[in-house]
This record gives sequence, C-alpha cells and structure tokens, in this order.
Amino acid sequence: MKKMSRLLTCGILALAVLALASCGKGTFHIDGTVSGAKDSILYFEHNGLDGFDVLDSVKLDETGKFDFSGDKADAPEFYRLRIAGQIINIAIDSTETVNVNAKYPGMATNYDVKGSYENEKIRELALMQINLQAQCQAAYNNGASDSIVNKMIEQYKVNVERNYIFKEPMKAYAYFALFQYIVINNQPVMIFDPAGNKQDNKVFGAVATSWDTYFPNSERGKNLHNITIRGMKNARIIAYNQQEQQQEANKARQFNVTETGIIDLPLYDRNDQLHHLTDLKGQVVLLFFNVFSDDNSQKTIMQLRDLYDKYHNRGFQIYMVGLDDNKSFWNSQVANLPWINVYDNNGTSQAYTAAAPGLPYYFIIDRNNNIVKNAAQVKDLYKEIESLL
Repeated sequence: MKKMSRLLTCGILALAVLALASCGKGTFHIDGTVSGAKDSILYFEHNGLDGFDVLDSVKLDETGKFDFSGDKADAPEFYRLRIAGQIINIAIDSTETVNVNAKYPGMATNYDVKGSYENEKIRELALMQINLQAQCQAAYNNGASDSIVNKMIEQYKVNVERNYIFKEPMKAYAYFALFQYIVINNQPVMIFDPAGNKQDNKVFGAVATSWDTYFPNSERGKNLHNITIRGMKNARIIAYNQQEQQQEANKARQFNVTETGIIDLPLYDRNDQLHHLTDLKGQVVLLFFNVFSDDNSQKTIMQLRDLYDKYHNRGFQIYMVGLDDNKSFWNSQVANLPWINVYDNNGTSQAYTAAAPGLPYYFIIDRNNNIVKNAAQVKDLYKEIESLL
C-alpha cells in the first residue's frame, strides 16, 4: 500500500510539473460557432511548411460551438478550421483567444473574427483573393486575353503590396499574403512569383528581412530567405553580362578618392526631408551605398548598427543612400534604422558609384568633408573610423 501510495504521489507530482510547464509556455484558444453544420466534423489543422496536420476535431451539434487550443510558438504560426472543402485560415502569434463565428456551407466567405487584428487582416486578404479568382475566371470564360487577366492580377498585387505587405512586413498577415494563389481553368497560379518576377522577389525579401529582425532563427523566416535567394540567383544570371559591360564602360570614369572636398548629394529621406552630405562637416561620415535586395543586406545592416552604436556619440554618422528599384520596398527597410537614410532614383549618386565594383560600397569622409578612403582601400573599417574621431 505504501508503495502504491508513493507511486500515486509521484504520478500526481509529475502531472503537476507538466501542468506548470504548459502554463509557463502559454496557450492560445480558438473558439466560436459554425451554424448550419450539425453533425459535420470540424477539423483544426496546423498549416506547416511541409503540409497540413490535423491537431484536433469535433463533431458539431445543433449549437455549432467549438473550442480548440494549443501551445504558443516563438514566432507566428498558421492554422485552419476546415469542414470538407470549406476553410478559414487563422494566424496565432501570442496567447490570444480568437473568436470565429461562421455559417455553413459557405463558411470560407461567410464568417466573422473577433479578438485578433492579424486575423481580421487575413480575412480581408482571403475575401479579396476569392474575389480576384472569380473575376479572373469570368474574364477567361468571356474570352479575355492573358494580358488582360495578368493586368487584373498586377492591380491586385499593387494593392496588397502597398496596403498590407509593405505597411507591416513583420506581421503574420503579410507572410500569409505572399503565398496566396488563384486557380484558373484548374491550374494554380501564384499571385506573387519570387522565382520568375524580380519585383515579387523583393516583396518576399522585405518580409524575410523583417522576420529576421522580429523573429530571429524562425523556420518560416529561414524559408523566406531561401526563397528570396533562389529568386535572386535567377535574376543574376540575366544581370551578370550587363554588369560586366557597365563596368568596362565605367573604367574611363574612375572616381579619384584622393581629391579633397566632396561632391554634395542632396537627397530626400522617407519623410520627404532633404539632406545634404555637405551639411555633415564636423563629423566623421560613412557614405554608404546600399541595395536591400542583396543577399548579404541583413548582415551588412547588423554590422552598420554595431558601428553606429559604438561611435555615434563621438561624432560619427552614416549617410546611407538607397539604390533599390522599388521605393516602397526601400521605405519598409529603413523605417527603423537610426542613421540618415536617403533614396536615389535619378542617378544623383553616379559620381560616386560609377567606378564601384559592386554594391554595397562606401567612402569614409573626415571631419573636414574630405574623402579619405573607399571600400577597396579599407582593411579594418573600425580602425579607420577610430583613427578619425
């Protein structure tokens, strides 16, 4: 009896430890109702990178009530509620409770969500996606050309980029938007194509960079980076020969960094405020030319942050010129950077970049507005900055 009592006590203690561990991790809840679905099986599924897994299910009664829960993850995760082919997508990024009320059989479009800003946005995107598919399929049925349908898709993309993805690229709904697709004539068509479209690849890159910042080392963030890098490689194959030709043409215009004084760069930041490079006289300046779609951009920004944090209080400034093709993409990337960020879309920087072997590239400027060295002449950037302060 004593042995049994001891075992029972140990078992209760073990359950208590598990319960405390579960409470420490935190849980989320998804509850609500699905009316008109009596005796239907409602599945709660995880939408993972490798496919869908059923986590739980319930046979609905006449009230249609359901309540699912799960452990909170370290980064946003995606789930779905499903009855047959009717699906409601859900994102979870905290220990929140998401309330969903739907009507069957059209619950994919006929539902409301409460208690979650993210899922309200996902609902908007899902309804827009369904509407786009209906419009494109109707256009095909009426004999519209591919160019007309592609134009409809492009208009959709512009709206989603501007008002959803670039607005808050760190959000789960921005990630969700990247993987939307429509089915036309039984053929799935990705709305954003990072492998075949340079601009779409930059959109993926914007979200990847934000997820690196807010959710470092998350599997979904790594996946976004891998997708973006593959798209960049495709684009580089085309751009390689053009770059070589441009470099040959630029050899006759080598920029002499030993001359005193600098050429001014009057450029605007994301708030339309004009900045002049010459206004920074009295500070040691790193004039940095950058393209955020570069494979190593995230690593470069982290290095610049360290440099800025280390020396800014001693009179050091970074004047970073963005040369990205898409200004909205550039805006999303510089929003939280502490130094001066300006954008050049009209070739103002060519006096500096014409002879650059590639981007990113930089020049070091002393307190008297004299260019001291360029990137090719620097072995230790920290030592160079330190020597001028």
